[in-house]
Amino acid sequence: MNEVRENILLVKSHSFAVAIIKLYKSISKNRYELVLPKQILRSGTSVGALVREAQNAESKADFVHKLGIAQKECDETIYWLELLNETGDLDDNQCTSLKREAESLLRIIKSSILTTKKNMQK
Repeated sequence: MNEVRENILLVKSHSFAVAIIKLYKSISKNRYELVLPKQILRSGTSVGALVREAQNAESKADFVHKLGIAQKECDETIYWLELLNETGDLDDNQCTSLKREAESLLRIIKSSILTTKKNMQK
């Protein structure tokens, strides 16, 4: 069961990274050196990279640590999405869709962390 959840996490985090890259491309056109697009690109794509890195963790504790960082990056991405929406750089529909994906990822990451911690205590 945990392996299936991890595979779903890999797929969803990769798909989310692709959506974030597309968002970055669309909001950074004709704009130079804007901080917010670069921030969301960094945090949004790092979620998938950290999830993938966690798959090769040296221990369960390392796995939890890497997913913990992915969790923080995912939450940070939600923050940038909200800021981009509130400043008019991201429309409501796109923001809602991406936030929904990020929140889904966040729930899966949290669940994976909790499950792994519980299994470490056995």
